[in-house]
Amino acid sequence: MRPVLRCIRLSMTGKNRKMTGKNRKWKITVPAAVLLLALYMVIFGFSAQDGEQSGSLSQMISEKCVELFNSLSGGKWSKAFMEGLAAYFEHPIRKLAHFSEYACMGILVYVLWAQWMDRGRRLYLLTVEWVFLSAAADEFHQLFVPGRYGSFADVLLDTCGGSFGMALCMLAAYLHRRSVRKRKAAGKPEAVPGDTEPAGTVREG
Repeated sequence: MRPVLRCIRLSMTGKNRKMTGKNRKWKITVPAAVLLLALYMVIFGFSAQDGEQSGSLSQMISEKCVELFNSLSGGKWSKAFMEGLAAYFEHPIRKLAHFSEYACMGILVYVLWAQWMDRGRRLYLLTVEWVFLSAAADEFHQLFVPGRYGSFADVLLDTCGGSFGMALCMLAAYLHRRSVRKRKAAGKPEAVPGDTEPAGTVREG
């Protein structure tokens, strides 16, 4: 009778684990999808700005960064030097913003689809293709905005950003799996819930 009860408990435990795993998938998928949608709104909101608005925003951000560095260095820079520095760094800051936005997209896309696909080449290719097509759509959209233009170089830069975000996720997943393996190797065999004997115990008779 005890072996039968043990089999029933194992069966129920498997079902509970399946339900818990499915709930966990949705708890991760829904927030990731919402954040991804919000990110799309931000990206296409910026690309909808005309050339003058976009340039003014980039210039303002560059000036704020220079002012911050000036204050950290003691506030000894001249106004002319700060203006020149802000103009010099405006373009790199724009590209860094592109890279960062799509790095976030790579993270969210990878996390979202990793709940429903096995980690492997298909998941990696899907993430990169998703980011590439999104970047291409963004640059195509800019062709119809006054004072803006589409750039294939920006598409490649954005794709590199998405790949970087995906790589961060892969590194985090690897470190997590290695940590789990170490804890399991250092611990005792896991007991089956509801059973007073640890798993692997051989019963005489």
